[in-house]
Amino acid sequence: MTGQPTLTLHGGTELPVLGLGVWQIPAGGPTEQAVEWALEAGYRHVDTAAVYRNEQSVGAAVRRSGLPRDEVFVTTKLFPVHTSAERELGRSLARLGLDYVDLYLLHWPLPLQTNRLWRQLESLRERGLARAVGVSNCGRGRLERLAGRGGVPAVDQVQFSPFRYRRRLLEYCRAQGIVVEAYSPLERGKGLADPTIAAIAARLERTPAQVMLRWAVQHGAVVIPKSQDRERIRANARIFDFELAPDDMAALDGLDRTGGAARARP
Repeated sequence: MTGQPTLTLHGGTELPVLGLGVWQIPAGGPTEQAVEWALEAGYRHVDTAAVYRNEQSVGAAVRRSGLPRDEVFVTTKLFPVHTSAERELGRSLARLGLDYVDLYLLHWPLPLQTNRLWRQLESLRERGLARAVGVSNCGRGRLERLAGRGGVPAVDQVQFSPFRYRRRLLEYCRAQGIVVEAYSPLERGKGLADPTIAAIAARLERTPAQVMLRWAVQHGAVVIPKSQDRERIRANARIFDFELAPDDMAALDGLDRTGGAARARP
C-alpha cells in the first residue's frame, strides 16, 4: 500500500489513514465519480456497506481506475439482522466484483447477534475472504464483552470528531491494539463553522475540514470523510503536510460534548 500513511492491523494488513466514505452517495454515477476523483487524488481506501446500496458502483470505479487490487483498500459491512455472514459477504463480493475485501465490519452491535456473527467473521478472515475484520458502533463495554469471549476486532468504527472526542474509548482501543476509525469526522459539515476550528484554520491557512481531519489523525484515528465535490475530496487529502501544535490540539479537545466517553454513541 503506497501513497499515504497507513496503520498496521492485527495480522499485518496495512490500513490507509485516509479513506473516502460513501454513505448517502447515490449509486451509479455519483458514487463512481466520487471514488474515481478520490483515487486520482491519492486516496487508497474506500468505505462502503451493504445497506448503502452502492457497493456495485464502488467496485466499478475501483476496477476502472486501473490500480492494482492490492493498492486499494476496500471496506464493506454486514448489517446484523442477517444470520449468515458468509452468505452476505458473498453477495457483497458479487456486487463489488472482488474476490475479497480488505476489511469486513459488523455494522451494529445487536446483543443477540454479535457474538455468533463475530465467530463467523473470524472464519471469513481465516479463509481469506476478508483480510481483516472489525466492528462498528461498539463502546468499551461491548468490546470488553467480546474480548471476554476471545474476540479482538482489528477496527472499531465510531463517530469521532473534536465534538465527539471519545477519549476513554480511544485509550481502551489503543491499549488493546484496536484501531479507531472515525466516521462523520467533519460532523456532516456542521462543525466547520465553529469559531475555534475556523480560527485555527485561518491562522494555518488551511480549511476547517483539514483541521478537523488532522486532529483525528494526530489522535491515531483513521478518517473516512464523505464528499461528492471534487475540490473538497482533493482538499481533504492534503492533511499530511502539516501538524497541529499541542495548544491547538488542546483547544480542539476542549470542544468535546461527550465527556470523554467510553461509549460509541451519545
